[in-house]
Amino acid sequence: MNLGQKVFEEISGKLGDVLGDNPAKDIEKNLRAVLQGAFAKLDLVTREEFDIQQAVLLRTREKLEALEATVARLEARFGDGAGEDSGNLAL
Repeated sequence: MNLGQKVFEEISGKLGDVLGDNPAKDIEKNLRAVLQGAFAKLDLVTREEFDIQQAVLLRTREKLEALEATVARLEARFGDGAGEDSGNLAL
């Protein structure tokens, strides 16, 4: 079950509890259809998917920082690359 469906079911269940068996059931059905349509249009992800992507982003950021430090050391060692052959730095 996706996140939108889970949230939808939770809201729908709470509405059912509040409305009980009174004539407002038609309102619940209509609201249920509106909510279902709205959640279907949203691009939602689960908390698990979000946490995984957050971890990937953190690792990527760490790698970028390490590469930036390496470039800074190489620039300090060989100059800033502003010379004629700045695009042809041999490592």
